[in-house]
Amino acid sequence: MRRLFLSFALLLSLGACAADSVWAPDAEVSKFAYVAPPVQTASPSRTRTLTLFTVVNNRNGSGGHSSLLVNAPTQQVIYDPAGTWTNPWAPERDDVHFGMTPGVLANYIDYHTRVTWHTVELTIPVSPEVAERALKLVEANGASPKAMCADNVSKILRQLPGFQSLPQTFFPVTLMDAFARLPGVKTRVYYDSDPDVNTGKIEENGLAKPTAG
Repeated sequence: MRRLFLSFALLLSLGACAADSVWAPDAEVSKFAYVAPPVQTASPSRTRTLTLFTVVNNRNGSGGHSSLLVNAPTQQVIYDPAGTWTNPWAPERDDVHFGMTPGVLANYIDYHTRVTWHTVELTIPVSPEVAERALKLVEANGASPKAMCADNVSKILRQLPGFQSLPQTFFPVTLMDAFARLPGVKTRVYYDSDPDVNTGKIEENGLAKPTAG
């Protein structure tokens, strides 16, 4: 009973944590908005993608962060709940970063990938309607409290057709493993020898070093 009480108290404290709200002005969002081209897939009805990013500890395999890249017909954004990455070319509104061009996305990956962490990229083709629905959901979700990234990403995904089987989880690796089992997922893994103190990567537009996974 005591253990149950402590667990419940922890959940309450997590839920009560105030999330930092960032709201870029309309002019900034419009200036940097980016529409990615549709993708070529085996299914003509699936010309857009959702990409789950998971940052994984190189020493013990634990998950450090989850985020979701949404390639929708109207624009491409990354939902980065409780993330620490910022970029002047990617204005933010409550954990949603706009302007996710290939160069800016490479900077995002490079920022998270270092000697102590690698980044797993899981991409799945979806219909334009599903991608647009995902975009609306992440924009409406609001800022996330710390340590709630996987919980918020999994909550978003479970509201989309074809993703209801995913678990609602606080653990990034649990979500990653379940997402990887979905039909049609393509995997890419990024490693880097950059030092663990990686704050200098925030405003660089450099390229991460990918290896096929």
